[in-house]
Amino acid sequence: MSIWYAYNQKAFLIKKINGAGEDVRTSEEYMLDLQKMRKNVYVGGELIERTDPRIKPGINVISIIFGLAMDPEYEELITAKSHLAGEKINRFTHIPQNVDDLLKKQKMIRVLAQRAGGCIQKCMGLDAVIALSIATKEMDEKYETHYYSRFINYLKYFQENDLTAACAQTDVKGDRRKRPHEQKEPNAYLRIVEERDDGIIVRGAKCSITMAA
Repeated sequence: MSIWYAYNQKAFLIKKINGAGEDVRTSEEYMLDLQKMRKNVYVGGELIERTDPRIKPGINVISIIFGLAMDPEYEELITAKSHLAGEKINRFTHIPQNVDDLLKKQKMIRVLAQRAGGCIQKCMGLDAVIALSIATKEMDEKYETHYYSRFINYLKYFQENDLTAACAQTDVKGDRRKRPHEQKEPNAYLRIVEERDDGIIVRGAKCSITMAA
């Protein structure tokens, strides 16, 4: 029996017995949701299913995290109380509100990395969401915009559906022997091409660094 299968079955039974109604997914629910998604992932130029065996190792790692969130031994560490809805949510969708939240976030990552035997593939997505919560607030305060309210609306959806974020932060690179301005294809790097009074225009690409995509 695989580790993923064991966690999956244990989490399902725990939720079924407890009748949990909070915004926390089980491993089984995560797998069912993947099967419902449209195909938008390519491997070697081939459009594949979201449950294709070639990306199964990453799926299994994320499944373990959903499973442990339902385990009483790890529940306090991997779940938190939403500051928006007051409901129990996965800590990977939570915006830290105090020092204790930050410490639990770090401990959670270390514990899960030990259980998964390596990268847990959700850290950068969470960090990106936290960064957006700060950046959008500061932008609104400085420029009288409305980015933060839109972010909060998305965060509610993010928490209610216990989503996994993908942080697209790495440049495609192109020819790694050359610097960005030396690339034959300039769009291999995300760059600002125009600055305007109402914002900036960017071109180029960033690639996701997580299997959560």
